Amino acid sequence: MGKPAVDYALYLVTDSSAAILGDRSLSHAVEASLKGGVTIVQLREKTADTAHLTSVARQLHGITRRYNVPLLINDRVDVALAVGCEGVHIGQDDMPLSTARQLLGPDAVIGVTVSTVDEALRACAGGADYLGIGTVYATPTKTNTKEIIGTAGVRHILAAIAAAGYDTTPTVCIGGLNGSNLQRVLFQSAAPAKALDGAAVVSAVMAAPDPEAAARDLVGLVRNPPAFQLDMDMGKGKGKGKGAAAADVSSVLAQVPAVVRSVHDATPLSHNMTNLVVQNFAANVALCMGASPIMANYGAEAADLCKLGGALVVNMGTVTAEGLANYLTALRAYNHAGRPVVFDPVGAGATSIRRAAVKTILSSAYLDVIKGNEGEIKTVFGDDGGGEQQHQQRGVDSTSTLDAPQKARLVRDLAAREKNVVVMTGATDFVSDGARTFAVDNGCEYLGVVTGTGCTLGTAISAAVASRPADRLVAVIAAVLHFEIAAELAAERPEVRGPGTFVPAFLDELFRIRQATARGDLAWLARANVRSV
Repeated sequence: MGKPAVDYALYLVTDSSAAILGDRSLSHAVEASLKGGVTIVQLREKTADTAHLTSVARQLHGITRRYNVPLLINDRVDVALAVGCEGVHIGQDDMPLSTARQLLGPDAVIGVTVSTVDEALRACAGGADYLGIGTVYATPTKTNTKEIIGTAGVRHILAAIAAAGYDTTPTVCIGGLNGSNLQRVLFQSAAPAKALDGAAVVSAVMAAPDPEAAARDLVGLVRNPPAFQLDMDMGKGKGKGKGAAAADVSSVLAQVPAVVRSVHDATPLSHNMTNLVVQNFAANVALCMGASPIMANYGAEAADLCKLGGALVVNMGTVTAEGLANYLTALRAYNHAGRPVVFDPVGAGATSIRRAAVKTILSSAYLDVIKGNEGEIKTVFGDDGGGEQQHQQRGVDSTSTLDAPQKARLVRDLAAREKNVVVMTGATDFVSDGARTFAVDNGCEYLGVVTGTGCTLGTAISAAVASRPADRLVAVIAAVLHFEIAAELAAERPEVRGPGTFVPAFLDELFRIRQATARGDLAWLARANVRSV
């Protein structure tokens, strides 16, 4: 017969657990999922006796054959042989791959669970038909996981097997995947030479009220690129009708006026979930730059607000359990709508509570821009993307311990890992999208002694990225320049004698730059001090 052709887009792993199925039968739920577009099914029954498992597998195989979808049995080669299904899936503690192949023959589909590069390379060398990579995130159905590897761990494995010449070996990932994070996981896991071929899910389909609809939605998410990937492609010159990305300072600066004008013309919504200390200041900054601000910390409102063509700012200035839950609700809404998100991990390294909140947010949402000072960016980066960062901050302040090349490398590496834009603020700001890194040497000392200037820079960035420019990195740099050159101009005004008189002058200059740019007067941009690093 030969080995069956397998589409790994949506891989369903299931068993007869009442906790997942509720009152439905396993066969009914599986058939509904197949109608919705599930492309491969694995039956996983760890505790069932052989007779029962064989009976269940035979029943399911009758269903999957009608839909021309392969059925695999977890670990139990004997059951697969008895049923005559398409193959098995084995873990690191199960039967060796070579033994399974000898028993099942060359035409069987054999998948292997891997969570490290060594495991992946051994499985590929041993002739695995596909790899199940994970666990990406913790999940109640995966209680025996060795470790949670996250999207960075998946990408590391994909890069390694591609480098070893196994780039054609199909791969899926598993662990905590659902409709709110599936596209982000596929996007952020992709290595330069290899991407995932699909995703394995359990509860996202089997515990859904309507498994058919859930499967259909998930297949659509797998097969269609997310809005944030399209934005990144356009920024790299891959979008329809877009030219090459700005690779040098002159080409970046040439595009800055268009960003400022687009905010002026479109008046995009800047939805701020921020601390009470800076709400009024942030709203005024948004208005002066041409955006329309709303300060709304209740996450349920995001379902409506995300449809208004704006961007979300999540400012972690005040961390509570309720606040974190609201952040996650809003982040899911904006990710689902394909609208930009700016994350400001205020004081991220100050306490264990804040460090845990950062990890939760990183694992729960795609963040178009991450903005923070050196200490905050160090905490977000962690130790190689997976461990606890022990850098301790004093409140929200940051003590600089890195030199300029180290700062540039940190923002570049974090942006490459998260596939977004990262801004590290300081005397010199560093901005990167993982491929291009720039330093901005504008601003003035008053920005460091007025509460909320760092937070409101996030608001300024949200206004720029909300306009959906062709190049998101340029949009961020445009916002930084607009903000910091306004500060320079304000500090030079004769009536400004200190922080108290600086703030109203700063708002005036933000407004004046916007109005001047709309008229075609770009004299302010001559002050831009940007260099490529």
